[in-house]
Amino acid sequence: MRIGIQIPSFTWPGGAAAIGPTLKNVGQAAEAAGFSSLWVMDHFFQIEFVGKVDEPMLESYSSLAFLAGVTQRISLGTLVTGVIYRHPGLLAKTVSTLDVLSSGRAWLGIGAAWNERESHGLGVPFPPLKERFERLEEALQIVGQMWSGEVAPYAGKYYQLAETINVPAPLSQPRPRILIGGSGEQKTLRLVARYADACNLFARMGADELRAKLEVLKRHCEAEGRPYEAIEKTALGSVDLGPGGMSPRQVVDFCKSVSQAGIQHLILSFARVDTLKPLEVMGREVIPAAAEF
Repeated sequence: MRIGIQIPSFTWPGGAAAIGPTLKNVGQAAEAAGFSSLWVMDHFFQIEFVGKVDEPMLESYSSLAFLAGVTQRISLGTLVTGVIYRHPGLLAKTVSTLDVLSSGRAWLGIGAAWNERESHGLGVPFPPLKERFERLEEALQIVGQMWSGEVAPYAGKYYQLAETINVPAPLSQPRPRILIGGSGEQKTLRLVARYADACNLFARMGADELRAKLEVLKRHCEAEGRPYEAIEKTALGSVDLGPGGMSPRQVVDFCKSVSQAGIQHLILSFARVDTLKPLEVMGREVIPAAAEF
């Protein structure tokens, strides 16, 4: 099993002036500890599951570009970009740029979007769910065309592109990896089977539900003629590793249970990550053990 890190909160001691230096330290410590990937949320307001709406929230791709400049090996992505936030042609260009400047470390994490409050708050149109999924599929088609090197028009229901020029092309081969977030059985997992390199589920579902969702994905892969093994199975979870929280052994056991459910890449967020201590413990006691699963 591979272990990644998500940074969902930038509410750290020192206020706004300390966010940049702290984020740099966290990124470098995660890489030194052996984390495989580093992810930020694509939100503009803090979400209610993490904190108060007016807590600090950084724009995701600026943050990833910053992290690309202070790290060397760890892969970088959003978990996940809401399709309505950026025109797909510009999104493909943004991720291409991140991939070039990070020497081939970019992921495209994408989903149908859900945060109506921040959309209305910042004046971003928030169409009905059906339309958001239709836009998501068109976006995946546009990204695929731009990353294929084909320069041609794209004519969809929602997006029309006259010429899909994308120079420089990404360095990742054959293209940056695409992860689709969400567990919907009829739409999301079908889109994973059709277009993506990875799915992303919630570890809190528990082992039985994770297995059930992956069985649905397997059936979609069969229907699409896609090898199920070609899809990387990822999940997002959180741990409190430290005083009053989980022990390293408990975190290892948690990773093992998720691995046994079929997850290959577990992405974790950490309480008190700004202290760097959870990352150091993960590097010493958890990541090496999880690599054996």
